[in-house]
Amino acid sequence: MTAPVCAACEAPGAQWSAPLGMPLCAACTSAATGTPERDPVRLGDILPVTAASLRIPVPSPRTGSPMTCRHCGGAALWHRTVGGGWVAVEPGSRPAAAVPRGERWHIAGDGTAVNLRGAVPSDTCRVSHFFVCPRGRGGLAADAREGREGREGTGRAV
Repeated sequence: MTAPVCAACEAPGAQWSAPLGMPLCAACTSAATGTPERDPVRLGDILPVTAASLRIPVPSPRTGSPMTCRHCGGAALWHRTVGGGWVAVEPGSRPAAAVPRGERWHIAGDGTAVNLRGAVPSDTCRVSHFFVCPRGRGGLAADAREGREGREGTGRAV
């Protein structure tokens, strides 16, 4: 009977490692279980390298999850809100002065949608799709159809 080979490096004379469920040689067993001579590896340090080597695209959390409006067929992106809900945000920025208070959104670095209560008129913001949807109950779209100015603070977060 031949000695089993190491599953990691294919060296002869491997022994079964129950915790890992495979035959490993002494060198690979100590590398897999960790020894005091070995520094710990932080997961955050190896994930980008692993993703790059596997050619797996790592999406940015700021991009959001794509959605299509069932009323108008328009595209938007779902983002989690600070309160734990979800809001469908239109792509692109708008001048904050053109968007009523309570309808202004900012996407934080982690992808969270934050409602901007007040903003400097020169700032830009994002707007909820449901606020501008031409077929839904959207504020800007409904105001344009009825010839009104924008409404203050309707706050339609989903």
